[in-house]
Amino acid sequence: MADLISFPRTPRPDRPKSSGPEPLWRQMLGDQLRRRRHDREETLTETAEMAGVSPQYLSEVERGLKEPSSEMIAAIAGALDTSLIELTSAVADDLRSAAVPASAAVSVSAAVSVSRGSFALAA
Repeated sequence: MADLISFPRTPRPDRPKSSGPEPLWRQMLGDQLRRRRHDREETLTETAEMAGVSPQYLSEVERGLKEPSSEMIAAIAGALDTSLIELTSAVADDLRSAAVPASAAVSVSAAVSVSRGSFALAA
């Protein structure tokens, strides 16, 4: 068996404290896509047609229910006249403003098991 190394838990003052779960990338991406589509005053059908996807698929992406491939993200971004870098930067900015400490996102008791004073990651 491998030796377990314990890591001290130190507070991270650089991150704001929040009690809610950390937002998912796909949810933040969907919010950003919907905002951009609404800013252009386009319907789901119009944007979906230009992107080459179904309106149902675009709706699921916007609601954060689908994890789109990079090709799908690029197609939808192109239909909204934006670049991948602009879109991902905007999502990253949204994630930064909604950031929570990793310890709040996952229950520590569910994520690690304590054995002889050491932490072991549970998969």
